[in-house]
Amino acid sequence: MKKTFVLVVLFVLPIVAYLFFASGVTNFGKLSQLTKNVQELNFSDQTKFKDKITILGFLGSDVEGRKGNAFNLNQKIYKRFFEFKDFQFVMVVANDKKNQVNALKTELATLANNEKWNFVSADDTQITNLFKSLKTDIVLDANNSTPYVFIIDKDLTLRGRSDDEDDGTKYGFNSNSVSDLNNKMVDDVKIILAEYRLALKKNNADLTK
Repeated sequence: MKKTFVLVVLFVLPIVAYLFFASGVTNFGKLSQLTKNVQELNFSDQTKFKDKITILGFLGSDVEGRKGNAFNLNQKIYKRFFEFKDFQFVMVVANDKKNQVNALKTELATLANNEKWNFVSADDTQITNLFKSLKTDIVLDANNSTPYVFIIDKDLTLRGRSDDEDDGTKYGFNSNSVSDLNNKMVDDVKIILAEYRLALKKNNADLTK
C-alpha cells in the first residue's frame, strides 16, 4: 500500500497537475480585447507599449498619495511576474514630480529588483489623451490619478474581462483592493503571459517543420 502511494505521488500527480494547468489555460481562453489602438507613449523616448506586456497606471501629480497603491502592486503583481521577458510596469506621472518618483523608486528597490518599473513623465494634456484612448468607464481624479491599473498587450490593445461576475466589462484592476489584485488580476496576468508563451512555442514549432 505504501509503495503504491509513493508511485502515485511520483508519477500520477505530476501528470494530473500538468493536465489541470493545461486545461486551465484552454478553459480561460484569451483575455477579451476591450480597446484596440491604445495610444503609444509618444511623449517618451525610451519606454513604449509596442512588443511589451504592460501594466499601465496613472499616478499623475499624486505620487506621494499613491505610494500605497504602488506597494500593493509591487507585492502582489510585480514580484510574481517581473522576471518574464517583455513584461513591464509603466506609471504615468506629472512632469514636476521627479523628486517624488525618485524617492518611490528607491523605496521599491528595497522590496524587489525595480528595473521593470518605468515612470513616464507627461503634461496634463498628454496624460488625459492617453487615458481617454483606453475608452473605459473609469475616470481620472483632479490629480490625473486613479487607483486602477490596466493590462496593455504587445499590439497596443487593452485586455480585460467582457463578462466579469462583478463588473460586467472589467477594464482595470483596483490597486486599493488586495482582493481584486489577488483574485482577479493575478489570474489575468497569468492568462496573457500563457497566451504569449503558447504563441511563441507554436511559432517555434512551425519554424522547425
